[in-house]
Amino acid sequence: MDMMPFEPTPTPEPKRRGRFVSWLAASVAGAVIGSAATWYVAPKWMHEETNSQTETAETTAKSEALPLQPTANVNTNMIAAINKVADAVVGVVNIQKQVDFFSEQAQDTEAGTGSGVIFKKEGNAAYIVTNNHVIEGANKVEVALPNGKKVKADIVGADALTDLAVLKIPVEGVTKVASFGDSSKVKIGEPVAAIGNPLGLDLSRTVTEGIVSGKRTMPVSTSAGDWEIDVIQTDAAINPGNSGGALINSAGQVIGINSMKIAETGVEGLGFAIPSENVKPIVQQLMKDGKIKRPYLGVQLVDVADLSDDVRTNELKLPSNITSGAAVTSVEPFSPAAEAGLKSKDVITAINGEKIDSVSALRNYLYTKTAVGDRIKLTIYRDGFETTVSVTLKSRDSRQS
Repeated sequence: MDMMPFEPTPTPEPKRRGRFVSWLAASVAGAVIGSAATWYVAPKWMHEETNSQTETAETTAKSEALPLQPTANVNTNMIAAINKVADAVVGVVNIQKQVDFFSEQAQDTEAGTGSGVIFKKEGNAAYIVTNNHVIEGANKVEVALPNGKKVKADIVGADALTDLAVLKIPVEGVTKVASFGDSSKVKIGEPVAAIGNPLGLDLSRTVTEGIVSGKRTMPVSTSAGDWEIDVIQTDAAINPGNSGGALINSAGQVIGINSMKIAETGVEGLGFAIPSENVKPIVQQLMKDGKIKRPYLGVQLVDVADLSDDVRTNELKLPSNITSGAAVTSVEPFSPAAEAGLKSKDVITAINGEKIDSVSALRNYLYTKTAVGDRIKLTIYRDGFETTVSVTLKSRDSRQS
């Protein structure tokens, strides 16, 4: 069996020692130089490393599913606007007498709450504008101030048709008065905020934000009759209790008094406010007279369009082509209408040549285009024939047209 011979590797002793000494010297020199270099460049190297770590973190953040970036500066315009008005918005409590079922005694009971806007301080009094429907039927009215204190309010005046009312309270505790802007300058899409007390005083001075969605004329039913009211439409949430509160612009000016919303299943973002340009003249007259002086005829009316064909033909004796107008059902004695000779079953179809197709249209014409003392010409149908009647308008504190 052949075997490979084992031969150890020769290692000449003298040569190995020389290499070791050279290596040792080089190592020592390198260490000295390396230490000096490290001491010199360490700060710079650490700075570069920090920058590198920052860049790495930013790269990592960009790759994250939900990176958190530094908070940007917030647009503070609306915040400042809200702060200017919030303390001028108050709660309005409608208190009515109700008979207790068990004791059969009348006692004061909270019938509802709404909102109001302080618009003036004068002497020892402060004045608040709110909706008529917020205080309608009240035996007493209380106002809840921003500090939580409740004070008794006097009703300066109210107008059911425009749904506006003015209250007066002691000036103590009133710290802010709202400024009103010109609603005629409002633009569609402009940001707005609604401030009020939705669902009661527990949520007082709640703020909701939206935009101006439109400008409309809406038909409404009031305790003074049907009416058409100009409104600012907004998608800012307006809930029960917001009525009478402020709709403000980004300058902190009140441009409307929140009044109503469409509350139907599947309907959202349809709130309405009475424009400040319409609020101003009503408030001024309520402050002066306590009521709105409007011309009236002194008649009870119904829409011809709501009557049956039989009534229009046989009772009113209208031609077949007359299907709209305001039919007189009764005439008040000694009224302007009575003095002019109007009778029951007359049908008014025009005023001063302008077509009248409904009771609402007749009221709108009288209240916006005529004044007390004016003499107007009514076009009427009587017993099937068209004629004209002249009426001198008077003023009266009445719910009749």
